[in-house]
Amino acid sequence: MDGAKGLFLLVSLLSSMLACVLCSRGSILRLETFHQLDNVPTVVKGLDLERYVGRWYEIASLPTFFMPKDGTDTRATYALNKNGTVDVLNETWVNGKRNSIKGIAYKDDPNSDEAKLKLKFYVPPEFPIFPIVGDYWVLYLDADYQYSIVGGPSRKSLFILSRKSHVDDETYKQLVQKAVDEGYDVSNLRKTPQSDTPPQ
Repeated sequence: MDGAKGLFLLVSLLSSMLACVLCSRGSILRLETFHQLDNVPTVVKGLDLERYVGRWYEIASLPTFFMPKDGTDTRATYALNKNGTVDVLNETWVNGKRNSIKGIAYKDDPNSDEAKLKLKFYVPPEFPIFPIVGDYWVLYLDADYQYSIVGGPSRKSLFILSRKSHVDDETYKQLVQKAVDEGYDVSNLRKTPQSDTPPQ
């Protein structure tokens, strides 16, 4: 896997992580008008990492210049370490070929109860040299830890994640609206294609 794909997987989790063509495009047009907020996004407080770890599927994300446009079945798998850090495995499939990268996530401020994490990867994955560190802020998490919205203070990255590879249209619209409420411009949000039967 080349460095560009490695960089994609970093953004994929910021997972990243983490169904069908962008059927929400028409729905997004009916959302409240986007407005950029002057303050940083609100984050979840009291995140229980033991409940949060496991597998998350990327339902949608904001594309970046180094994100392959044809990535499918993108997902992230987290495992909690004894020292409180989280091992991260990001995976995506491009033209049927699996690409992956491993990293580590940790709390930005160990004394804070806010879900502001840092995510570190080394690229390129096959010969890791260069560390890349990004923000992984959990902006929304439902009570059952089934849906998550992840972003950062710049509002340039956004990931809608789910424990299942597909979500219904109404749930998707509600999650997108929550991102809009936090000041995100979702006009370029890309819904990540997910197979009916996820890869093993």
